[in-house]
Formats: sequence, C-alpha cells, structure tokens
Amino acid sequence: MNFWDFKRSSASVRLLVEFGQERGLDAVRMLARSRLKEADLEDPAIELEASQELSVVANLIRACRQQPGLGLEVGMRYNFASYGLWGLGLISSATAGDALALALRFIPLTFAFCRITGDLDGGMYTVNFEAPDVEPAIQRFLVERDVTAASRLMKETLGPAFALSRFTFRHPSERGAGGLDEIVRMAGIRPEFGASRNSLSFDPKLLTLRLPQANPVTVAMCERACEELLERRRARLGTGECLRQYLAAAPLHAAPDLPQAARALGLSDRTLKRRLQDEGISYRMLLAEVRSRQAHRLLMDETLTLTEIAERMGFSDLSSFSQAYKRWFGVAPSVGRVEARVKAA
Repeated sequence: MNFWDFKRSSASVRLLVEFGQERGLDAVRMLARSRLKEADLEDPAIELEASQELSVVANLIRACRQQPGLGLEVGMRYNFASYGLWGLGLISSATAGDALALALRFIPLTFAFCRITGDLDGGMYTVNFEAPDVEPAIQRFLVERDVTAASRLMKETLGPAFALSRFTFRHPSERGAGGLDEIVRMAGIRPEFGASRNSLSFDPKLLTLRLPQANPVTVAMCERACEELLERRRARLGTGECLRQYLAAAPLHAAPDLPQAARALGLSDRTLKRRLQDEGISYRMLLAEVRSRQAHRLLMDETLTLTEIAERMGFSDLSSFSQAYKRWFGVAPSVGRVEARVKAA
C-alpha cells in the first residue's frame, strides 16, 4: 500500500480538467470512466479514490497524444492554494525547515502519487520522489507533475531567497518537451534528465530561512485540522500501515523512536503500542521491515559504497550496518548486493 491509497480532495482533478479545457478538451471526455461528473468537482466535501484521478490523468495523456513535457506543464499549475489547509500550513510555518517537516508529515493529504522522502545527501538536502508502479506513460506524467509541483511550492512558500541546486529526473528527455522554459524562469535552474533519481536538492542552510508569512496561530490550526483529517482516513488503513508509511518517509540517517512516531501520528505512546498489539505487530518489527527495504534499495545503487550506505542510514560504521543487514537478510550486505544485481539482470 502506498501514500496514494489515501482518499483525496477533488482539487487536483478539477485542475486537470481545467488544463484540458484550455486546450479545447471536453470535460465529459476528461472524466470518462472515472465515475465523476463535472458537478462533483465543485463539491468541497467529496473525497476521491486515487484510481479516479488516475483515470483522468490517462484521459488527458491520450487526448493530448502523449505530448512531451505534459507533466511538467501541469505541475506548474499547482500552488499552495491547491492544497487547502496543508498548503496554508506550509506558508504559515516559522522556518523553511518547519515547513518541510510539516509537508513530509502530512504528504498523504496531498495529490502526490510518488513516495516522497527527504534527507541530507552529500552536503545537500535532497527531496526524493520514488515513481509509482503504474504504466510507463502515466508514471512519467506523475513523476514530472509531482516533482515540478513540489519545486513550485518550495519557491512559492520559501520566497526569493530560496534556490534549488539540482532538479533531476530519471527518465530521458524528450524532444520538444514543453514547460522547461517556464520551470527555468520559476526555479532558476533547468531540470536534468537521465539522472540516477527523481529529486530536488538545495543547500541545507536554507532550512533556517524565516518565512515572511509565518503565523503560529494559523499553523497550529492547520496542523490540528490535518491531524484530524489524517486520523479519519487512517481509520480505514490501520495503524500499522500508517506507521509503516511514516517510517518510510523519515530521514534515513535519523530513524525515529516510538515516542517520535506516536507524536507524528497524533497518538500517545501507550495508544500506539496498544493499537499495534491489536494488529499483531510491534514498532520494532515495522522499523526493521522499513529499514531493511531502505538498505536493499540503496544497495541497488552501484554508485554508493557500502560505507557510504552505512553513513547514509545513520550507522556509526560499516560493521554496525553489516550486523544489522545480516539480522534482516541472513547474509552480508556485499552478498546482498551481488544477489540483487543477479535478480535485476
């Protein structure tokens, strides 16, 4: 289960339909097979399934004949107002670091299909976007949209003092892709294609930037409202899955402990433990599961040495990482890397 299994507001689909209409597309055609009517998009109380938004995305891609850079153009349409209280909470935060922490904590309340995580990486703070497992044309659109929307949101929230150092996509560039010039004007940097990951990187010193529209009362109200909405949606998922998603989004070098996780989920330590026990799992089990998956994913990156992976995951040295990896998989990480390479071949 991924972040996009959460229900979502109709705002993103409304934006997609409006984008299509500007290009002469009919709303009925855009909403085909989504079980939605145009009137539904004006209902602030309606909650959509991710599959409904995917249907609209597929319709847009087909209608535009898989236009290169379509996701980039659409991503530029998202701003903080598109996200409701989540967006308002970002611009009301005290610092850029506070805004980023709030953003990652409540990612399930956005329209993102990518799994989004942030961490210090080689002297830069990097926000990574893991592509969703969908058909290639839709995957490319969603990655371009999610990364571009995040870049605009960062610039809009953090102001003119904020600058990106890198803007990367894994997929290759396409001739005639639209939206690139607009991105350069907005972000001050041209996206790189064919990179090792989908990401946005910037100087970590920028996390201390004071935000011009900071308002402690507003951000507290937004956090409370986001927690309540997330709790209502969490009830349909189960505490274990919500905790798994939170742990997967936490910085690699600073795995949260149970009290931190409980606070992030809006629960007391005792309540979190009880709910996990009711589901037959424990915090330690879930943390080991998530950390082992993260280690396996990093081993697939041939550009990283085992020592670098150990450091990135917050281990004191390679020996500590090796011991943990052996507990998870029964073999040394060097063996795990070879096995992963064979399977991928």
